[in-house]
Amino acid sequence: MLSDRFGRSIDYLRVSVTDRCDLRCTYCMPKHFKDFEDPPDWLSFDEIERVVGAFVRLGTSRVRLTGGEPLMRRHLPQLAGRLKALPGLADLSLSTNATQLTRHAEDLKAAGISRINVSLDSLDRDCMSRITGRDSLPLILDGLKAAKEAGFAPIKINMVAMRGVNDDEIDDMVEFCIRHQFVLRLIEVMPVGATGQDSSYLGLAEVQARLKEKFQLRPQALELGGGPARYLATADGLTSIGFITPLSQHFCASCNRVRLAVDGTLYLCLGQEEKFELRPLLRGGCSDAELEQAIRQAIELKPQQHDFNQRPDKIIRFMSQTGG
Repeated sequence: MLSDRFGRSIDYLRVSVTDRCDLRCTYCMPKHFKDFEDPPDWLSFDEIERVVGAFVRLGTSRVRLTGGEPLMRRHLPQLAGRLKALPGLADLSLSTNATQLTRHAEDLKAAGISRINVSLDSLDRDCMSRITGRDSLPLILDGLKAAKEAGFAPIKINMVAMRGVNDDEIDDMVEFCIRHQFVLRLIEVMPVGATGQDSSYLGLAEVQARLKEKFQLRPQALELGGGPARYLATADGLTSIGFITPLSQHFCASCNRVRLAVDGTLYLCLGQEEKFELRPLLRGGCSDAELEQAIRQAIELKPQQHDFNQRPDKIIRFMSQTGG
């Protein structure tokens, strides 16, 4: 098993297949940002498969495809099928904004994607336009419908809760997810890049207490994907509400994940600068054994915890550059 120097097992790899996105969410990417990686610097599907294969051989069993918006990478279902075929990979999932999911849902399901997370911060069309930079809500709702029809389950809704932006809609989102049997995950905005640092932070402790009472939520022991959310279930057990609290109640002691950016940079923590460049090794003809050794070396760089609370202005790269 792949472990870091603090004894944490690293069994979860998030793979960014592009840093491009068709939305400009206020907490993720500046409205007029154009400093994207050049396509020749993207890892090819062969290179991604090599890296993921090495991680899986080292004991990583969960992989999530992310971006930017991963569906902007052409032929993504082909990559998903190749990764799903890797012996030892137990779980392959996808994070998406769902604007293009109507065209790809069936192919992604057939390729072996088992679960999807969809970013949806508001059910108000004007609010979503302000957050995402375009009239995105109808496309997202159509994408969610296509995902249900394709048989994805569970479908998780990621809502970044922001004070004065969408905090008055949290109850409506809970009711929406209960009605459609989606899993809702409420997320504290993280100070990653100028966009995240400018967003209106909302701690979720009081929100959790209020929702627990209003919707009669109860503790849930069932694990839902190996991520950092702490879940409560509705009384009928049909829907779960997760709370991701990187600032108010961080989960660094149990962090089990690292992120591979589209250019082959391995980021060891969202809130620190430690990273390891894999692309030079891949394009320099390294063997599988050398690649595995490099990954072990990189994992040794993983810090104990982030500095979001102490130094909220520290991380200047944008979330889209790191990989969701």
